[in-house]
Amino acid sequence: MAATRGTWGRWAWERGRVPAALAVLTAGLLAFHRVVPNSTGRVGSLLETFLPWLGLVIVVLFGWALLRRSATALVALLLPTAAWTHLFGGLLLPVGESGPHDLIVVQHNVSDENTDPAGTARALADAGPDLIALQELVPPALAVYERTLAADYPYRAVRGTVGLWSRHPLSGARRLDIKPVGVADPWSRGLRAAVHTPHGEIAAYVAHLPSVRVGVSGLASSRRDESAGLLGEALAAEPLKTVILLGDLNGTADDRGLAPLTSRMNVAQRGFALSFPAALPLARIDQVMARSATVAHLRTLPATGSDHLPVAARVTPR
Repeated sequence: MAATRGTWGRWAWERGRVPAALAVLTAGLLAFHRVVPNSTGRVGSLLETFLPWLGLVIVVLFGWALLRRSATALVALLLPTAAWTHLFGGLLLPVGESGPHDLIVVQHNVSDENTDPAGTARALADAGPDLIALQELVPPALAVYERTLAADYPYRAVRGTVGLWSRHPLSGARRLDIKPVGVADPWSRGLRAAVHTPHGEIAAYVAHLPSVRVGVSGLASSRRDESAGLLGEALAAEPLKTVILLGDLNGTADDRGLAPLTSRMNVAQRGFALSFPAALPLARIDQVMARSATVAHLRTLPATGSDHLPVAARVTPR
């Protein structure tokens, strides 16, 4: 029996080299995703868009290791598990208690093809936020949003196809020029306004960055990246200390294309809140970020008539 157990033990370490190698590769992609080149097809950004989903690869490799009874593969899987936990484990932790200075904000791309703007507006208001940021506002739906939200959100600012509704007074609303070079059509997708909350003045930015496409040549995101750079410059020049950015940024917080924003702003500490596409959410491209404030928790709200899910966040000014 001892010889049999010894033979089985040797084979347990020797077999499963393929899943072990894949585990090491997965760990490398998680830990060193920034070194994946973006020069051709923006492969690095494409990887970073779906980076959390490498957790499923770990699960599959774990099952493979068990089937193969491979101790080598099981030990190797500790590497990607540790890397994934370091990157995303904090998003799964319990949410702390809310504070008296917290702001609840909602971000939603309502879709220019939404057939129920009134129902969408009511669903967002039911979450009880202080601020509601909307994108893809088009007539006549804009009038419906204004009318439906007016009672609870008497203060609003709309520039182009983006808008901000607030329980608190707004001032200094202006359009942001984040239009990429080469876009000839009328294009106004950014605004900035000061929000006068009971606990101080904050700057609220609402943005809708250009869409990206995935094709055989990779990720087409050059216009999105250019617009993110312009928005980052505007944020850097903002004189108010506390800033909240709400928008459909067409990129995840891990995507290096949004580095002009994520290098300046805090992202959510808790919650995955995958928001797109609404039918089968694969990525959170609807973002709430903050400066001199903490985005303590981010969550999705029930589906509306849009192809995006709304996201709600609790923001704590410092």
